[in-house]
Amino acid sequence: MKQNTAYQGFEQGPIRPPSEARSLLIRVTRNCPWNRCAFCPVYKGSRFSLRSVEHVVRDIDAVHRYVEKLRREGGDLPMAKVRHLAPDPSEAGGDMAAFQAAVHWSLGSMDSVFLQDANSLIMPPKDLIRVLDHLKKRFPWVRRVTSYARSHTVARISDDYLSEMASAGLNRIHIGLESGSDRVLKKIKKGVDKATQIKAGQKIKTAGMELSEYVMPGLGGRSLSEEHAAETADALNQIDPDFIRLRTLAVPNGSPLAEQIAAGEFEKMTDVETAAEIRRFIQALEGITSRIVSDHILNLFEEVEGRLPEDKPRMLDALDRFLALDAEEQMLYQVGRRLGLFSRIDDLSLDNRRRRAEQACRQFGITPSNVDGAIDDLMKQFI
Repeated sequence: MKQNTAYQGFEQGPIRPPSEARSLLIRVTRNCPWNRCAFCPVYKGSRFSLRSVEHVVRDIDAVHRYVEKLRREGGDLPMAKVRHLAPDPSEAGGDMAAFQAAVHWSLGSMDSVFLQDANSLIMPPKDLIRVLDHLKKRFPWVRRVTSYARSHTVARISDDYLSEMASAGLNRIHIGLESGSDRVLKKIKKGVDKATQIKAGQKIKTAGMELSEYVMPGLGGRSLSEEHAAETADALNQIDPDFIRLRTLAVPNGSPLAEQIAAGEFEKMTDVETAAEIRRFIQALEGITSRIVSDHILNLFEEVEGRLPEDKPRMLDALDRFLALDAEEQMLYQVGRRLGLFSRIDDLSLDNRRRRAEQACRQFGITPSNVDGAIDDLMKQFI
């Protein structure tokens, strides 16, 4: 649905992948066209709309003006040195949001752009290609242009259009696979099946773009855990994405999945059970060269990442070491990890950090019997 409103100035949406922290964010759509996933709270209550190409172009031009001013100043300057470049509120054509975006971008390498919001590829292909061409015109030095996309959307785009998008500069796509199990996908209202997930992933690879597939450990709950691990690995074995990104399930209050839990329709797994599921999942990945990435605090194991197949034994070993710990040590690691004290199992031997984790457990009355409830509350802050 295209929203025919007057241009309101530079826009940015609410989310982007962690790997795009230093990217310039350019909003081409607002919110999510599907917006029914049971685990996702981000766009609930918000209406989806397409932004016009003309408005997106004006956003790009606004950032470009400030980027050029910053580049003339020499770049890599503290905010105090560039405040004089900020637009006056009364200035015609001034855009503080665009200025702030340009300054933020200048703090990094200024070589990546992320297209927002949740599914930019739903934009008519010719319109998206016009946006990509304008990005290339204004910022010819950019090396990576990235977007979220839904498998259902990608599967319906012709291979020719996907190739044109790649040629115009779109070279990495993030897809929320979440699960390869049709039963899990239906239960969490993903709006896509396993076959379509595989088709979409293969089409992105055929077009010559990098592909990040997101997997959500724990999404099947206790009843579908083994199927979730096996079917998800099978789907990825057929896709061979460049990246497999782990995002452990966290259930925010008020989400449809929270309502399922309250009604007894979904039984959430503990961290220990989820660790065992991740082990089954990684063990089942075969014949692919993907890189597993664990780049979010929701994940219990930062060290469970690496290139397949060569790093698979090391990743499995880290999981085995956690599963072999007694309940007290597992609890301590869980709390220390979610407090940012630990990133790997060996950190349990760091006396200062260990003492701080022990202190937190005493302060909040956390024990092996209640640790998962305490962790659930903590994880909701990170969603």
